[in-house]
Amino acid sequence: MKNLKSLKTLPLLLLVTLLFWSCSNDDDGTIVIQEEFNIVELAQTNPNLSSLVDAVIEADLTATLSGPGSFTVLAPTDEAFAEFMSNNGWATVQDIPDAALTQTLLNHVISGTVTSSDLASMGRGYTNTLADGPSNTNISLLFDANNGVMFNNTAEVTAADVEASNGIIHVVDKVITLPTIVDHAVNNTNFSNLVAALGAADGNLVDVLSSVGPFTVLAPDDTAFTTFLDGAALADVDTSVLSQILLNHVISGTITSTDLTGLGEGYSNTNASGPDMNNLSIYFNTSNGVMFNGISTVQTADIVGTNGIIHAVDTVIDLPTIATFATSNPALSNLVAALQYADTGMPTVPYIDTVSDAEAGPFTVFAPTDNAFGNLLTELNVSALTDIPTATVDAVLTYHIVGANVQSSMLTSGTVTTLGGDITADATNFTLTDPNDRVSNIITSLVDIQAVNGVVHVIDDNVILPPQ
Repeated sequence: MKNLKSLKTLPLLLLVTLLFWSCSNDDDGTIVIQEEFNIVELAQTNPNLSSLVDAVIEADLTATLSGPGSFTVLAPTDEAFAEFMSNNGWATVQDIPDAALTQTLLNHVISGTVTSSDLASMGRGYTNTLADGPSNTNISLLFDANNGVMFNNTAEVTAADVEASNGIIHVVDKVITLPTIVDHAVNNTNFSNLVAALGAADGNLVDVLSSVGPFTVLAPDDTAFTTFLDGAALADVDTSVLSQILLNHVISGTITSTDLTGLGEGYSNTNASGPDMNNLSIYFNTSNGVMFNGISTVQTADIVGTNGIIHAVDTVIDLPTIATFATSNPALSNLVAALQYADTGMPTVPYIDTVSDAEAGPFTVFAPTDNAFGNLLTELNVSALTDIPTATVDAVLTYHIVGANVQSSMLTSGTVTTLGGDITADATNFTLTDPNDRVSNIITSLVDIQAVNGVVHVIDDNVILPPQ
């Protein structure tokens, strides 16, 4: 079949350049060339694009690129194709595996007509090609028109705005290979500190993020890294710690901004490790843009590579503590207030300092929602948390803390010993019963929120109380 494909010829029309001449209305001698060729026909008239034409025929893309479009095609020259094939050990386009050839060619095709003026007005950014990415996405393409027009920091436009009946061609001097996540990071100078960090950290992270994946990477820009380092050099950061911080920006699977927006808020897990090698959690909220752990906002979303997707963020996301998750989730604001209020008295432990200390614990915290605290105020017939003595709030909080990292899979029915005393767990119905036979429901979608100093399980309906 490959030989048959290579013997295919285009219609005779493609071998003849038809020029229609006419004069302008004012007979000023202006010559108007009326071009009726589509993109494939136009490429065939240029002898310097013969390898591209051969590749299009070989990949069975002739019909697609001759269709109504419109398309923007970045057309590599014969010299560019020769370099590409030499670098990969191929003598002709027929030697390139069919799937790789098809996707590589589609990585040069953008839906719609994008002129050089359009690119110049946008300056710098990303668009999508017709090449396939993971999970029904399309591969992203970086353009920079601040000094000429460059794609993926490798291919430069040498002839722009060659118009066809179904789109436009920009001739480029390199074949634009299919980018991985790492390639996208390397190609974008705004990620230079991220690239340096990946190379310096333990765990061969460059190789990891160049592997099959897929991954979702929250990529801090250079400004974010500068702020995080706060005057220190990257070399001053312990490489094992640096590895965990970077892995805290990596989520397994492909998660688009549309996915996140559809969910609204919630938790996922990163590839960083916490107590007992459990993966750390990360909280996202899309009520005002897309924000992670309450501190890091997405600036550029959905940069798609062959093995995943990048969301550029404006802040390095440090390893989370229990305090991180309590303060970032607005549904736990009353819990934070209770911890702060208890600290104003004579607390059993300095709560805010303890839950904020990455070296403390690990602990398990049963975290009441704001709704649960509201029910408590009603039950006690008070209007505010500050109407309750600090000693009472302290005693209440100790019944929500276990001195170990207990994931939900480890929770068994029976007695659970907290810092304050015993409560009873029902692992079948996912409930906790306090010494007063009051029942709190563990929210099954909000369990195993893993921090470096412990794990959080969110409970609703009732705050756990000491014996009354």
